[in-house]
Amino acid sequence: MKKRSIRYQALITKLNKKTYEPLEAIKCLKETATAKFIESAEAHCKLGIDPKYTDQQLRATVSLPKGTGQNIRVAVITKGEKLNEALQSGADVVGSEDLINDIQKGRLDFDCLIATPDVMPQVAKLGRLLGPRGLMPSPKGGTVTFELSQTIKEFKAGKIEFRSDRTGIVHVLFGKTNFTEEDLLINLKSV
Repeated sequence: MKKRSIRYQALITKLNKKTYEPLEAIKCLKETATAKFIESAEAHCKLGIDPKYTDQQLRATVSLPKGTGQNIRVAVITKGEKLNEALQSGADVVGSEDLINDIQKGRLDFDCLIATPDVMPQVAKLGRLLGPRGLMPSPKGGTVTFELSQTIKEFKAGKIEFRSDRTGIVHVLFGKTNFTEEDLLINLKSV
């Protein structure tokens, strides 16, 4: 039998095995957040889909109105005059072939990678490295675009990408436990 900590055992006694309404669940989440750091608030939804079939796969993006509570580091792969546009828009890492080479050597100090369509053939070489980490740019996720300034601002403000896992469950972060209950509820409703 697994040994549980004293803190965990104390938290379990506060919970009931019932279905909570969203606001009630958020209140319970804030009461039970007793770690020494600011905990993340996540929603895990069982959708009853079978992702083996292509028509039942789920992958989408959503902009959280109150943000995620995280500082997102954005990298942009582009060329030409778009390099300056990306820097002025607030991208943390900007480059073209030089950044692709750095990523191949193991540089992964970013949370989101945005690319322009003209450099996607070169970025395709990074598929084995970026794909398993969820960093590969894709048109469906909104990370392959020529509108760099708008896309960078959206991801910095709290745009998140989510998809169903292989068992048909969607895991999505919708804030931090130091947010107010109303802010968490607004973010949860937008998801």
